Amino acid sequence: MADEVNKTAFLEIQGRMIELTGKLKQVQNQMRTKEGEKKRAFLTLEELNQLPDDTNTYKSIGTFVLEPKSVLVNEQEQKLKDSESAIGSLQSSKEYMEKQLAEVENNLRELLQQDPGLARQIMSMSV
Repeated sequence: MADEVNKTAFLEIQGRMIELTGKLKQVQNQMRTKEGEKKRAFLTLEELNQLPDDTNTYKSIGTFVLEPKSVLVNEQEQKLKDSESAIGSLQSSKEYMEKQLAEVENNLRELLQQDPGLARQIMSMSV
């Protein structure tokens, strides 16, 4: 009876661990994407700042549209701010998920220490 309870607990913990690992990878991928967006906005701003203020520039929206430099600068500054904000939020999510994952790992470790027979069964299944 206790064996079945431990197996069920193990399967629940394992499922939670898989779920958290997937979510963590998703957040890390989103962070990489936002870092790229931030870098592009920063580099574009650097190039735009080298131009005189009265320069007309072209914005790509599938085709090219003539825009004043100030419009593009404002757009890039907003993209930079949005990316930084998103990265901060994603970092918080990542830290929270890492803590949850560590907690799940501890729960799994405790379960396996309580029932060494379950650990042997698991090891025999994976071989």
